[in-house]
This record gives sequence, C-alpha cells and structure tokens, in this order.
Amino acid sequence: MVKATACERVAETRQPLRRQSLADVTARVRTVLGPPISRSPVWRILETDALKPWRYQYWIFPRAPHCAAQAGPMLALYAGRWHGPPLGPKDYSLSADEKTSLQARRRGHPSLPPAPGRAASSENEYARGGALPYLAAWDVRRGYVIGRCEPTTGIAPLGRLVKQVLAEEPYRSGERLFWIVDNGSSQRGDASKQRRRQVDSRLIVVHTPVHASWLHQVDISFSIIQRKVLTPNDFADLEALRLRLALDEELSNQHPRPLQWKFDRTKLAALLVKIEARQRALTDTRCTCFKEAA
Repeated sequence: MVKATACERVAETRQPLRRQSLADVTARVRTVLGPPISRSPVWRILETDALKPWRYQYWIFPRAPHCAAQAGPMLALYAGRWHGPPLGPKDYSLSADEKTSLQARRRGHPSLPPAPGRAASSENEYARGGALPYLAAWDVRRGYVIGRCEPTTGIAPLGRLVKQVLAEEPYRSGERLFWIVDNGSSQRGDASKQRRRQVDSRLIVVHTPVHASWLHQVDISFSIIQRKVLTPNDFADLEALRLRLALDEELSNQHPRPLQWKFDRTKLAALLVKIEARQRALTDTRCTCFKEAA
C-alpha cells in the first residue's frame, strides 16, 4: 500500500514529481492505512524496491560497428604490446586530446580556505573571465604529462603540442611514438595520420572507437584535473588559470605515476556481450509494450 500510494500520488494530485515530497507521501499513507506511521519506515519501504523515476544510471551503447577491432590496438598499447610483440625500451605510447572551454570565473568575494571543522567556501555569484582550451599528451607507461593552453582548438594548436612533445626527451630520441587520439575534428581519419607522418615518420596514430572516451586515458586525467585542480573555479583571469594548470603539471611530473589499467581485450569482449544482451532485452521489452498497447 505504501508503494502504491507513492506511485499513484502524481496521477491523483496532478502535480509533477518535483512537487512531491516524503512528507506528502507519509501524510497520504497515514490516511490510507489508518494506523500512524512515521517518515522513516515509509522511506525504508520505498528504498527497498519501489519504482524510483527520479533515479537513473548511465549505460554505455557502442556507436562504432567494429568497436572491439578498433579498440584492440589501443588496449594492446596500454598492455605494452603492438601487434603481438612487446614494445621496446624506446617505444612510447601517448594518449592525447583537447579539453575545451575551461572558464575563469571571478567570484564576487575571495574563496575561504578549509579550516578544522569547516569546508572551503566559495561565493555563488561570479563574473566570466573568458575561456581557453587545454591540450595534453599523457604517457601511458610513464604517467608523464605534457600540456599547453591555446586560444582555440584546431589542427594547428594540436600540431604545436606534437612539436612540443617531440622536442623533449626521451621522445626526441625514441624509436616509435604511438599517438592515441579520438575521432575529433582536429585529428580524424587518415588525414591526421598523414599530417603526423609529415611531421615525424616515427609517429604512429592510433584512433579510439567512436564515442569511447571511457577508454581514453588522457580523458581520465582530464577528469581528475577538473575535480581536484579546477574545483572550485575561482580565478582572477585566464593567466591565473593557465598558471594553475602549469603548476599541477609540474608537480605531477616530479613523481609520475601511470594509471593502474586493468581493462584488457578479454574484459572488453565480455562487456560488449553484456551490452548486446541488454540491447536485446530492451528491444524485446519495447516490442511487448507495443503489442500490449495495440
């Protein structure tokens, strides 16, 4: 009765879900059941197995028709191999990408640092101080990062990042440099491979599958930067934002540590089987609903 009351309340009151509350559900349950009941048991009952339309979870649907085949070489590089044989001591795998639109927000009042028993405080209102993209190359096996800020994204800024990487050791004297990139407009298709070959014949471009940022290691590095370096977003101007990124890069490279990557081809194949089964189940459910409605 508690679960039925909660599910029927929207239809009976004709108020949207955002207007409903636990107190409203509890009051209606008391009317229906008769005996008094408090909010806590009502919440425990609803938490068990009731429908929760306000909750959701993300699900991965592969867009590339040959996701496993395209992700195979990249996952092999993460494991230190290329077409079977292990990588040599002078072979390097670099995961590169662009993090766009990093905003510099000037808060109305200076942020307060954390103190014992008090979290850091940041003003809610802010003025926009501009935005800039951050381009970075993440060394998969060393955990070393090379980045730069540019006014805009594009082929030319990404080319400057490539030249910056090639100018540093040990990449300057390396034998093979595997450049792992996604399918963005700045690095898509065979044209990007030809551009990299024209810059340096040692560069081997490896593309990720379409919409597979969850397999791109540099994007994981970007998420860590967003959460631990750029939050809360309180910068006087774009130069302060650039200096923060440069300082984090310098500190990180003093003690580089690669990601403990455990997702290999076997786990990818198992995940694709699970996704395919989920797709079939959703398709069957839709067909059943359509037949019942007809």
